[in-house]
Amino acid sequence: MAIDAIGAPLGATASELGQSRLDQSDFIKLFLTELTFQDPLEPINNREFLAQMAQFANLEQTRVTNESTNNLVAMSASSQSLSLLGKQVQVSDNTGEGMVGTVTAINFTTNGPLLTVSATGGSVMTDVRLSQVTLVRL
Repeated sequence: MAIDAIGAPLGATASELGQSRLDQSDFIKLFLTELTFQDPLEPINNREFLAQMAQFANLEQTRVTNESTNNLVAMSASSQSLSLLGKQVQVSDNTGEGMVGTVTAINFTTNGPLLTVSATGGSVMTDVRLSQVTLVRL
């Protein structure tokens, strides 16, 4: 019995994309700067302030949800890789050729789990990502 491709490449993290995070202290600094330099004859409208607060709260909640989703994806990848330990798999490499072997080790890195696959002929393929596993034989 065979199971088709079970993995997908992990997405790039925010730090890899060069994105910075804004947190609550950044919002407060921005707001205090805005208050400091406001025109005394035209103070900030309460509605604008409340709209900014609502937008920031929404942005913060989205960030927390994104972080939680990334943690779930990482846990799922770890669980999938652990379930492959000792199983015979078919792996595709960069050249397009495949290799059949047994998963003998798992290395957990910040970019996701990396498998070590040993073929019956003695060859070993290291740093195999879940997305490279094309077939699992039970």
